[in-house]
Amino acid sequence: MFAIFKKEIAGFFSGFTGYMVIAVYLSVNSLFMWIFPGEWNVFDNGYAGLDTLFVLSPWIFLFLVPAVTMKMFAEEKRLGTIELVFSRPVTERGIIWGKYLASVALVLLALLPGAVYYASIYSLGDVPGNIDSGGTAGSYVGLFFLAAVYAAAGVFASSLTDSQVIAFIAAVLICFAMFAGFDAAASLPVLQNIGETVAGLGINEHYRSMSRGVIDIGDVAWFAAVIVIFNEATRLALLTRTWKTKN
Repeated sequence: MFAIFKKEIAGFFSGFTGYMVIAVYLSVNSLFMWIFPGEWNVFDNGYAGLDTLFVLSPWIFLFLVPAVTMKMFAEEKRLGTIELVFSRPVTERGIIWGKYLASVALVLLALLPGAVYYASIYSLGDVPGNIDSGGTAGSYVGLFFLAAVYAAAGVFASSLTDSQVIAFIAAVLICFAMFAGFDAAASLPVLQNIGETVAGLGINEHYRSMSRGVIDIGDVAWFAAVIVIFNEATRLALLTRTWKTKN
């Protein structure tokens, strides 16, 4: 698994993918927080907080993470090297988790420079340091888990096709459904009696919970379970394809 992980990380930074993801994520957030006028701008808003970052980031990652994961298996299938990958002395789960963890590592690298945002807001308040550090830390943890679920969904989408474009579109749709779809469904009149339960099946409910600064074991368990489910679904998709090829 570690060999697969290193190979994917090296692939990200031997080209433009890794640098592009980090640069786009930081640039878009910076433009809305500091440059573009409006309610998202820290100076126009008059409130020393990182709300803009944590509201925009799930939507930015909605496109950036699938852009990272779309080639994971789709490209291997297109080039005909998927059998070579599975011929290595690594289990199917080892290959899937190696590729998945490489995607998550890239997301983490994109998040780390966000410490500059925190330091800036920390010093900009009328009273320096007047920022909800607990809520900020919880939001960063929640954002990491959110992106980790996006990555698992993206790897799964990539296992379904040999087209990177289709894999990207499928991953965006799955991630959108996981982030906003359950909230939308919960608001339907026909589901109002179980609206809270339906909303709890989506990412946003658990992300908002962590943003309050309380890392609840239930939220962590939900994120971990969804990640495992997606990765196991990826394994089944690949095994099904292998079985069809042999028969």
